[in-house]
Amino acid sequence: MKSEVKATLAATSGRSSWISLGVMKILVFGNSGSGKSAYARALAAQEGLAHLDLDSIVWEPGEIAVQRPTESVIADLRSFMDSHPAWVIEGCYGDLVQAASAYCTLMVFLNPGVEACLANNAVPPWEPYKYASPEDQDAMLSKLQEWVAGYYERDDAWSYQTHREIFDAFSGAKVEHRDVGVYAAQEQIPADRHTRASGRQRGMR
Repeated sequence: MKSEVKATLAATSGRSSWISLGVMKILVFGNSGSGKSAYARALAAQEGLAHLDLDSIVWEPGEIAVQRPTESVIADLRSFMDSHPAWVIEGCYGDLVQAASAYCTLMVFLNPGVEACLANNAVPPWEPYKYASPEDQDAMLSKLQEWVAGYYERDDAWSYQTHREIFDAFSGAKVEHRDVGVYAAQEQIPADRHTRASGRQRGMR
């Protein structure tokens, strides 16, 4: 999807400005199970931000692991950012994260480690935009956990390698969190009992 995203954005560039100086536009990303959704939802509630979970625009509703056409995904991402002056966007899709990074005022990389992510995903909430039923989701859990475990070894658009490159290249305000307990407490987000992992926390850089 990465090259297709770039081509689509290039074709539609100049139609609107997504940047509004002084307005809070936060981009949250990391491995599946890192706590992105809880973090983003809490932040949206605290700050009155519109919230977009990229999962909700990437996958075909009612289908199992079937992606929507790239053009539709990009159109929905653009529509969301055009429609809301202040927002928080969260997801693991490196191509979409890269696309949105040009317009965010703060980048947040949640990187608590594989063990924390696996533990959190062991009891996931149902994702109706991705699975037709909780049973369908449970049937895919072992594959999801295998995928999550390979986060630091893969080199695809959803990998640590891609996320690290995006984070390191970003020149604006950014923060990387490596301890779920620390960033949950800092943002006044209830830490899930399954994701209290030890680690290091890195501040703004």
